[in-house]
Order: sequence, then C-alpha cells, then structure tokens
Amino acid sequence: MHCESFPPAARADARVLILGSMPGQASLRAQQYYAHPRNLFWPFMGELFGAGPALPYAARLARLQEHGVAVWDVLAACVRPGSLDGHIARDSEVGNDFAAFRRRHRRLECVCLNGGKAAEAFARHVVRAAPALVADLRVQTLPSTSPANAGQPRDAKLKAWREALAPYSRGSGAA
Repeated sequence: MHCESFPPAARADARVLILGSMPGQASLRAQQYYAHPRNLFWPFMGELFGAGPALPYAARLARLQEHGVAVWDVLAACVRPGSLDGHIARDSEVGNDFAAFRRRHRRLECVCLNGGKAAEAFARHVVRAAPALVADLRVQTLPSTSPANAGQPRDAKLKAWREALAPYSRGSGAA
C-alpha cells in the first residue's frame, strides 16, 4: 500500500522536532499523528507538556507548539503493507524535505527520533545525504512509542522521553 505522510505540525519558533518514520494505518485513516489508541506518544506528551489524549487533537498539537515542539515524519512517502515499520519497502522510501524545514525553523536545536526505524531512515535520508543539516543539532533516538515496541517497560520509555524533552517543557505543570 502506498502511504503518504502529513505536513509538519510546527511553528516557526520550534526548538525540538520529534520525527517518526511514517504514520501507521490508524493515523492515516484519522489524519492525525499517533492515532493508534495503544501508542504511548500522546500519553507521554500529556505527562511532559499537558498535551494528553483527553484534549482534542488540534489542542494537543497547539500545546506542543507552545513549548517549541514540532512533530513530523522522516518519510514523505513509501510502500508498506499494514502499519509495521519493518514492512516498509526500503526502495520505495521518499524522504521529507528536511533542508526546507531547517530553513523555515531556524531555532531548531534538537531532533528526537521516535524509535529505531525512524533513526535508520533519518540516517539514510538526512545525515548521509546532507550532514551539514544536522551538524549543529542534538540528534537523539528514543524508544518507539508504538504498541509494536512491547519489549521495553512503559516507565523506562517515559524516562528516556522525559530526559530528552525536559529542556523544552518550560514549566508545563504536567505531572
């Protein structure tokens, strides 16, 4: 199945960019990042920024953007049966235009990659293709929030996300 990503959810003042690989089927159907009900992304964003799943989707994105957090995907398009990143046909991958994103988001300091597959795709489509684009950024791979990543306890995943995003929480008051 041919899949296409969404535009970035970002304001011009974004300081951190969270990149997934490609939205899963639930997200593509809903036209929302991380729409699968068992994905931990929005529960984590709730704990870190007060942008939890109880809020309407637009309000969650706005809350993240208030904290300088942008959300996007490494890939603009690919062929993938189902939702698993491991099923993405590598020769079908089309990377998003990270260079254009950097030109529009000059305050960017950090890229957080949501899982190993996002990190692999980022290495192929951005780091190797244009290393100067990331030379001044902190790039960090975090545990995938996908329900397919069941091998690591939730608390360990949240701890890694909290440590990576703490500089951007700006006293959100979230627990």
